[in-house]
Amino acid sequence: MKDHVERPGDAGTPLLSMRGISVAYGALRANDGIDLDVGAGEVQALLGENGAGKTTLMKALVGLAPIEGGSIEFDGKDISDISPLVARNAGIGMVHQHFMLIPTLTVAQNLCIGLRSEGYPFPNYRKITAKISGLSERYALKVDPSARVADLSVGEQQRVEIIKALYRGARLLVLDEPTSVLIPQEIEGLFEIIRNLSAQGTAVIFISHKLNEVMSISRNITILRRGKVAATRRTSETSAKELARLMVGYEMGDLPAAPAISESSPPVARIEGLRFVDSRKVKKLNGVDIEVRAGEIHGIAGVDGNGQVELARILAGILAASSGTIWLDGKDITRLDVARRIRSGLSYIPGDRQRTGLVMDLSVRDNMTLKLSDRPPYAVHGFLDFGKIRAMVEESIRDYNIDCADSGQEARTLSGGNQQKLVLSRELRSDPRLIVAVQPTQGLDISATNYVHSMLLERQRKGCAILLISTELDEVLSLSNRISVMYEGRLMGTFDRDSADRETIGLLMAGKQHA
Repeated sequence: MKDHVERPGDAGTPLLSMRGISVAYGALRANDGIDLDVGAGEVQALLGENGAGKTTLMKALVGLAPIEGGSIEFDGKDISDISPLVARNAGIGMVHQHFMLIPTLTVAQNLCIGLRSEGYPFPNYRKITAKISGLSERYALKVDPSARVADLSVGEQQRVEIIKALYRGARLLVLDEPTSVLIPQEIEGLFEIIRNLSAQGTAVIFISHKLNEVMSISRNITILRRGKVAATRRTSETSAKELARLMVGYEMGDLPAAPAISESSPPVARIEGLRFVDSRKVKKLNGVDIEVRAGEIHGIAGVDGNGQVELARILAGILAASSGTIWLDGKDITRLDVARRIRSGLSYIPGDRQRTGLVMDLSVRDNMTLKLSDRPPYAVHGFLDFGKIRAMVEESIRDYNIDCADSGQEARTLSGGNQQKLVLSRELRSDPRLIVAVQPTQGLDISATNYVHSMLLERQRKGCAILLISTELDEVLSLSNRISVMYEGRLMGTFDRDSADRETIGLLMAGKQHA
């Protein structure tokens, strides 16, 4: 049965009305006849998997993507011949996922760039500062106009982007994946800002693939799938489970709960006093101690850039620690090279599958066999057994459900989810003792994320020790038996899953000790 796609709209004329919007990039139809209405003061969520067309639709709205067909009305006026200037003059602003601020300039300088109405390039900063302060007070947006952007936290920079849009007269604000780089307290602060904007009549389009956030902040939800509207729902009349089904097109089963671990479970990996100073003499790790037991997922939570990448690369043997010791199954592997760590039972799922996880110009088959050139039964006395390799590759493609034409297909032509499955197939088939998994679901949609999680849980049930490093706090909380928080290269605390709470972890992620 086809899902109902009528919008449960509010009475009256919508502020924004998009009809039949189509955007194509060559043969790819990123948007295919999309309708979307948004009322004044409404928080409208735009939900969908990666590649569903959410960001493309919003780029079309602000004049950054060419519209092939369809019409746009804003406040009763036809603005179908859209451009960034037309969108801005109409009152439409967008805060992109990657902020568009100049770090070396102040907040006030960033806000007035290009605005002749403020006297640019010789603006009146006293007038601009007063206007920023007024907007800050009206919408409860704490922003220091004289602060240099480079000195602001990520959450503060996001507030600057919102102020910038409001400063330029936005009556509809598009937020593209706005929580992806925020700690829990900053997310709640953002939601309070959105509620203030809505209460004062500003419409907000909230782009996300996170079901809990969409359910928390929106009034209506439009779900895109493969460039089309799959359904529109009033938030109060739907559920996360229904939204997940609408996103992927089928009913998704629940993941099995992570098994509990016993205090008597032996440690598989032990990291003691790990320190690392980079080539610029910057201290990246400062005395890190971690233990990962058999059958345990030990999560590392933290805002990106606090030493997690260096920790993972040192464990994998890519970087050399300045000091400290790494033990694997009771063996000191601190000075072993990458190959000998692999033979000792360590597998590494890097955070960037395209740059460090795969050789993009090589085939699926070649990427899958990168670690087998010296390993029986695939290599004997320096000679590869191509028959055994071929059988293993075909079995891996089948077991890991890698969607490819054949094993000779280049890795670069696979989707992000299938590229990650290829990395997993290579790293997990060897029955590792320790898996270091860095951002294993970054950039993946809900179905691919579910698959990756199920693979990690399967290895955990077989007794493997897993160190999960992720900036997605929900991922860490849902999978981990124990959780450690990293800030500026130090462990701020370690918690059992049952005693961990978001508020405490969020404070530690920001470098603040809990009470």
